[in-house]
Amino acid sequence: MIIRPHAEQAYAHELSALQAADTHPKPQGWLLSPWAVATYILGGEVEGQVIEPKYFGQRRLIEVAIATLATDRALLLLGVPGTAKTWVSEHLAAAISGGSTLLVQGTAGIAEDALRYGWNYARLLAEGPSENAMVPSPVMAGMNAGKIVRVEELTRIPAEVQDTLITLLSEKTMPVPELNTEIQAQQGFNIIATANDRDKGVNELSSALRRRFNTVVLPLPQSLEEEVNIVQNRVVALGNTLRLPESAAPLAEIRRLVTIFRELRNGKTEDGKAKLKSPSATLSTAEAISVVHQGQSLAVHFGNGAMNAQDLAAGLQGAILKDPTNDLGVWQEYLEQVVRKREGWQDLYRACKDLTD
Repeated sequence: MIIRPHAEQAYAHELSALQAADTHPKPQGWLLSPWAVATYILGGEVEGQVIEPKYFGQRRLIEVAIATLATDRALLLLGVPGTAKTWVSEHLAAAISGGSTLLVQGTAGIAEDALRYGWNYARLLAEGPSENAMVPSPVMAGMNAGKIVRVEELTRIPAEVQDTLITLLSEKTMPVPELNTEIQAQQGFNIIATANDRDKGVNELSSALRRRFNTVVLPLPQSLEEEVNIVQNRVVALGNTLRLPESAAPLAEIRRLVTIFRELRNGKTEDGKAKLKSPSATLSTAEAISVVHQGQSLAVHFGNGAMNAQDLAAGLQGAILKDPTNDLGVWQEYLEQVVRKREGWQDLYRACKDLTD
């Protein structure tokens, strides 16, 4: 079994149902209409087929993102780590182009070839510059096929490599000076980039490049209930793949975890009555999902099958103490001032204290 199928594989039945029922106008090169793409991302029902929501948040943000891709403007999904930028970009590409695998993963060491093209050096030496010797990048492949291309962690890419995108986005062409030619993008081509400004080593986008994107900021969940719902749904979906039963992650434990993350992240308790110090960790929704999965695994393989306070505490400490020198004091103060005094949380307090003492 595949550990993590691509969106177009995992939700092929939903995409097929939407395509069969879709009577709305489609931009050229799109698999689905903007209406059907929004239904796929936000959930609904089409001719008896339930469409599972992929994003829980403001509908208007997703509509703006889809409308942007229906124009000649590229889309930049911006937000702190864990706000589902990658998740949304993958599902947008799957719904619009039928595939999400045209991907450039931004890193500090990425070369310009990853955004343009490279060469098969054996053929280059044997034949000289030719189309057969060229190795297309995902961006070039997307331009030729009229597909959506995803560029992850754009601000991790060095500025001089980022600027390779300027001509691609403004002219929709890729010059190939070695062959005295150019690649012109087909209808349906566009770029979805993701970025955040919290990580170390961030390279700011130039004003010239930023102007070529429409930016949609994906916020953290606004309410406790919304975030609990997101974590629970993702845990169930991923747990099926990892063969971790839903019953191994009780809702009460998920709620406690999300409450702790939100309070430490926001620097105050949920009722607003007490101010708190925040650790260096981001404590995102994505990290909460990882902590629950770890707790599930501990419960299934080393416990009674249902995540309890001891299983939750084991993952909490690793998620919060990213900088042990500074974060340990913040965490211990939170345990004493909040967890110890909260009704029904004594088991979690004892489990966490056993690990920190």
